[in-house]
Amino acid sequence: MNTVKVCNSLEETYQLSVSFGKGLKEGDIVCFFGGLGAGKTTFVKGIIEGVGGYSPESVNSPTFSYLNIYTGDKTVYHFDLYRLRDADEFLSMGFDEYLFSEGICCVEWSEKIADLIPPDAIKVEITHVSENSRSVSIKY
Repeated sequence: MNTVKVCNSLEETYQLSVSFGKGLKEGDIVCFFGGLGAGKTTFVKGIIEGVGGYSPESVNSPTFSYLNIYTGDKTVYHFDLYRLRDADEFLSMGFDEYLFSEGICCVEWSEKIADLIPPDAIKVEITHVSENSRSVSIKY
């Protein structure tokens, strides 16, 4: 299934991500694609609010630590792999343990570990349409 939605404001994009997050289940892997500043982290913030009720202010991108963990009714593992070299580095840090756990994994820059991503992972691609508008494609 493929859903594409054009969101005309940051708030509209955020509300889409909160609703999307409410539908995720443990074991889901959500992979994000899009350029710098496309809105991947904002979308993850909404997912984490939808899954666990966290406020967006309490969710930060783990650009330098690679992983943030949010616990609640469901655990969310938020990866930002922008600085990662390759899948071997990911494996050497033991992150595959989280990727295939009972939690929900949100992986920004997932193309860095493409060979490790299972075929049933959910793929979210966010692209700029204009300064305030984004096209969000969700593939199940």
